[in-house]
Amino acid sequence: MPKFGQMTEESTIIEWRKQEGDKVRKGDILFTVETDKSVMEVESFEEGTLLKIVVEAGIPVPVQTTVGFIGNPGEAMAGTGATAPAGVDVGPLTSAGTAVDGAQPSITPPREVTRPTTESTAFRISPRAATLAEDHAVDLSKITGSGPEGRIVEKDVQAYLEAHKTVPVPEEQPQPLSKMRQIIAQRLQQSVVTAPHFFVTVEVDMTDLIAFRAQLKEQGAPYTITDFISQAVVLTLREFPDVNSTTDGKTVLWHSRVHLGLAVSLEQGLVVPVIRNADGLTLTELNMRSRELAEKARAGKLTPDEMSGGTFTISNMGMLDVENFTAIINPGESAILAVSSAIKKPVVRDDNVVVRSIMKLTLSSDHRIIDGALAARFLNAIKAKLEEMQLWKGLVG
Repeated sequence: MPKFGQMTEESTIIEWRKQEGDKVRKGDILFTVETDKSVMEVESFEEGTLLKIVVEAGIPVPVQTTVGFIGNPGEAMAGTGATAPAGVDVGPLTSAGTAVDGAQPSITPPREVTRPTTESTAFRISPRAATLAEDHAVDLSKITGSGPEGRIVEKDVQAYLEAHKTVPVPEEQPQPLSKMRQIIAQRLQQSVVTAPHFFVTVEVDMTDLIAFRAQLKEQGAPYTITDFISQAVVLTLREFPDVNSTTDGKTVLWHSRVHLGLAVSLEQGLVVPVIRNADGLTLTELNMRSRELAEKARAGKLTPDEMSGGTFTISNMGMLDVENFTAIINPGESAILAVSSAIKKPVVRDDNVVVRSIMKLTLSSDHRIIDGALAARFLNAIKAKLEEMQLWKGLVG
């Protein structure tokens, strides 16, 4: 019995893939083993014949225990005092592979997975097939086995699932959060508990900026709507240094530079790469840096330094058809901007109803340092910049 890990002291054979008298080649799977962590396949490192199975399936034994013998027919088996001519049983042995004088082995019959069929007979199924069938809630009586003596094997269950498109039944058991999710949960809980959140929302008419961006795209420019929003935020943070600051409830730390965080959603959770010294970058440089960090985030290659030290964060869900949402402030910052989708809707312009692309911005502020009036002025300053086309034509030109 192999030792699969430093902490593994005992294992159980769940299925012998070879039977006594079978020829064995190097690399053949002899049996499968269930440890305390997984199911493993055990390969043969020798060639010959499986002379004797000492430990049957279903019996837990210590690692390094002799579970069987491989050799040549007629060869003596070490520790047994017996030889194994072809087709001749060497008699009972203990699970350790030593001879037992006049005693029957204290080994229970092989453990098999059985299910009643519609004809009230029994059939066999491999452990892998049984696990797959259980996970997908498959009625085994509807599957015809292709293995020896009609035994159901894994490929039979897979074929049935493919034919019937069975959906797995999730286990109703608590599952541990991933390490990333645990860290996200701790940080956001810390933020909600320590920082009293205050929310302000404004609507921005993005019609002209969207059209301007489309013109630039036709000319080969790489700018995204997020780039324009990021630039507007950076410019506004210069005007409102209180928003680009941190408090612990007793003191205030004003940051001299803007380190802009851009939330990126991954399958494993949310990460926030940080564009350092964003207030010193042009629109083109912001675009290049944000693309670079987003690609590294999705590839899982962000360094800890690239995910820390932010002074303000943007969470953009504009591509997800979201009308409005609020975001939770990242610990160490005083505000976060939630960007929703630009949605076409009827609005009043010069007493006329027209269709415009309207985007909602919601600022979550730490009310210990940013009061409602300051939050409103800051948010409306961003709005004004996004709607001012002369500003963007000057920055791009």
